[in-house]
Amino acid sequence: MWANSGGLLPLDRGGKIRSFNIATELARHHEVGLFMFYPSTTPDPHDQLRNRFVEVECLPLDLPRRAGFSDMLAYAANALTTRPYQMRRYCRPAARRRLRELLRNGHYDVLLCDFLDTAGVVPWELGIRTVLFTHNVEAVIWKRYFLVHKNPLWKLVAWREYQTMARAERHFTTMADHVLTVSDEDRKTFLEFLPEEKVTTVPTGVDLDYFKPAESPERSHSLVFTGSMDWLPNEDAIIYFSTEILPLVQQRFPDVTLSVVGRRPTRKVLTLAENNPAIRVTGAVDDIRPYVNEAAVYVVPLRIGGGTRIKIFEAMAMGSAIVSTSIGAEGLPVSHGKDILLADSAEAFANRTVALLTQPAERRRLGLAARALVESRYGWAEVTNVLEKVLIRVAKANESRQ
Repeated sequence: MWANSGGLLPLDRGGKIRSFNIATELARHHEVGLFMFYPSTTPDPHDQLRNRFVEVECLPLDLPRRAGFSDMLAYAANALTTRPYQMRRYCRPAARRRLRELLRNGHYDVLLCDFLDTAGVVPWELGIRTVLFTHNVEAVIWKRYFLVHKNPLWKLVAWREYQTMARAERHFTTMADHVLTVSDEDRKTFLEFLPEEKVTTVPTGVDLDYFKPAESPERSHSLVFTGSMDWLPNEDAIIYFSTEILPLVQQRFPDVTLSVVGRRPTRKVLTLAENNPAIRVTGAVDDIRPYVNEAAVYVVPLRIGGGTRIKIFEAMAMGSAIVSTSIGAEGLPVSHGKDILLADSAEAFANRTVALLTQPAERRRLGLAARALVESRYGWAEVTNVLEKVLIRVAKANESRQ
């Protein structure tokens, strides 16, 4: 049974893309049941999954809108507990009851708990062998948000989430029979309190047939950033880039443009475009590839984050020249100067972006090296093999125990 919080469709977030592709690959060779609870939407795209899995159980939830008044009231109430608000928001009793029913009545070799949030509804008392698939070290994300945010109220919120999330991660990873991470950096964090044999890294993958270099010419002096714009690290990244890095690039290239491509841009992100005509905020798009293809440089100015950025692998597969912060490229097998450029100050980031804008041959060299790297061993089939071996090992241990 693959249990997931947040849903798998649409494929508009890195975690969804990773889970969807791995679960789909896994279902080619095994009987995979799917249980998902997620914010309700109309129409619900998850009916499309019924021909991919032997069982699909969907539980849409009526959740408060992000940053809405009801959401703030719920957060205030949660402050009286010891739980992270992020988990409390998703882990509703109805999801817990339904998953318990499915596991009691079905015959499953192993439960894959997809994302830490999902662990909050797992009926651990049933004793089903469970693998926890973490896509980030959530506590690290909140700690970094605390460090970079200047608003005192939000710093307090981030500090509380950091502390409560750290406790939740330690608790649920200890409960699980095995833990999957998406980078060796995340694995090292969990190994501070878990035995080495209990944690396995599942590399990030990419659809090499869908994301590939295009023959269409790029637009000179054009930049692009992609990602879900309602995710705090992405919002912080593009605000940082637009206010501290882009003005430095504009000093050299006044005609430079920046496309911000991704769903649900916040009011802060929309304001960036209102204040600077060089910035285009698209909102959700059906296909990010045309935007990435037309850009001369793909930028990843993240200052907050954990896990790995699938967006970088997608851009690499398309042969893009990429400038990223170290945090943005964290956990990926990239090398500065070989297949990506890294910069951690606004001035250095601007200088490396300007350098690529002036050197088409260097952009092409980086792009070809990036494509070659992801082609070597990061297709979804190869990535799924790693996870599959862990599930088989855990399932066999369950048979031995029984």
